[in-house]
Amino acid sequence: MWNHCEEELRKTATLWIRAMPPSTLWAFLALLLFAFMFQSEAARKGNNRTLNSAKPALLQLSNYLLAHYRKGVRPVQDWRRTTNVAIDIMVYAILSVDEKNQVLTTYLWYRQHWIDEFLRWNPEDFDNITQMSIPTESIWVPDILINEFVDVGKSPDIPYVYIRYHGEVQNLKPIQVVTACSLDIYNFPFDVQNCSLTFTSWLHNIRDINISLWRQPELVKFDKSIFMNQGEWELLYVLSQFREFSVEGSDSYAEMKFYVVIRRRPLFYAVSLLLPSIFLMVMDIVGFYLPPDSGERVSFKITLLLGYSVFLIIVSDTLPATAIGTPLIGVYFVVCMALLVISLTETILIVRLVHKQDLQPHVPDWVKHLVLERATILLCIRDRKKFYPSRTPSSDISRHPENNDSTAKLNHYGCENLCKYERTAGARPLPAPPAQGESSPVVESILQEIAAIRQFLEKRDEFRDIAREWLQVGYVLDVLLFRVYLVAVLAYSITLGTLWSIWQYA
Repeated sequence: MWNHCEEELRKTATLWIRAMPPSTLWAFLALLLFAFMFQSEAARKGNNRTLNSAKPALLQLSNYLLAHYRKGVRPVQDWRRTTNVAIDIMVYAILSVDEKNQVLTTYLWYRQHWIDEFLRWNPEDFDNITQMSIPTESIWVPDILINEFVDVGKSPDIPYVYIRYHGEVQNLKPIQVVTACSLDIYNFPFDVQNCSLTFTSWLHNIRDINISLWRQPELVKFDKSIFMNQGEWELLYVLSQFREFSVEGSDSYAEMKFYVVIRRRPLFYAVSLLLPSIFLMVMDIVGFYLPPDSGERVSFKITLLLGYSVFLIIVSDTLPATAIGTPLIGVYFVVCMALLVISLTETILIVRLVHKQDLQPHVPDWVKHLVLERATILLCIRDRKKFYPSRTPSSDISRHPENNDSTAKLNHYGCENLCKYERTAGARPLPAPPAQGESSPVVESILQEIAAIRQFLEKRDEFRDIAREWLQVGYVLDVLLFRVYLVAVLAYSITLGTLWSIWQYA
């Protein structure tokens, strides 16, 4: 019965459709098609609502993106299309600068992003999700490395990346970079170092992967927003440069090079290295004001030399050392040591020259002419007696006895010098008094003693005059050498100070 009614309805509908005009028929068919599409869309949304109620939107999106994803293939629909990777770095800290091994250790905030054409979705289908994080190991990541890497730093492991609905992938991570750098320590402690970080793809050529800069070069250059500015090194700027290169005529590769320019803060080294050395050199100059005929100057300068040697031993570990060069401050210390040795040598020679000795020869005439006449005029010393005022023999005998080494030696060798003087120089004996009878042996003995005393005093005065002449020569030479030494020290100090000032404020 039901089948018969269905058959009757079908026949009636067929006759009714055939009886319709063509325009009405097409309108009716369009209305049926629209109703069918509306019903399908409602059914799909109903199914999505049912599915959404069963699983979280992030999980649904993750399954949707990674279900058929192949991370071993470069993520482009057309293999001729180049994947552009934009990178950026921000210097966080300068951890260490190893001058001996030519290694720089820095801590960077590294950022890169690219377009993955296989990681796209419609946010409306997944609860308006526009971005999400997924494991890095699940997707394709460009093989961009730093050419200057020499060691693996202790970088934290960041296992996730951010992806956006239009396919952009952002890989943000901090890295500790241990790189080789050509360090120039000649200007230490006022040195400026320029180290490069070259980012490039190790395998893919520029047709597959191209590298660009995320931000403008001016923003990268002067960005010190996160830099820790309390260490030994100061960040000046970061320069960026793109370059395309090829190896032995092979494919071209893209690289982005960053130049990290840093400067050392010299205050600590100036206080601990330069100031002690300067103080010791000043004390050496002050030591020239000690009398040259005293032994205190020699012992004082020897003490300074020993103290400077100990100072160099202490600071030897502080100075940077390389196999290809020596810092200028090391040369400065060596020259200061040489100046101290020269000063000690000059002091020894002057002391030896002015030291009073018996039977020393007279000062040659040419020495008197050059030193006591010409040199005194050159040094603006008009009165040479101010070095050692002369004294008359009568005043020497009547005022006080001699209390130096030469007088003691003369008293010891008085009789011997007198006999030698009479034998060699033919001293004239005192005339005998007129005979008033026969002279007694006592009177003759007294006369002989008086003659010996007179000859002794004359010889002592002669020795004293000779010693005084040599002392005057020694004083003039001491002033001359001191001024030459002082000019050399000042010229050396001014030269180094000028160089270091130029390097510091360059």
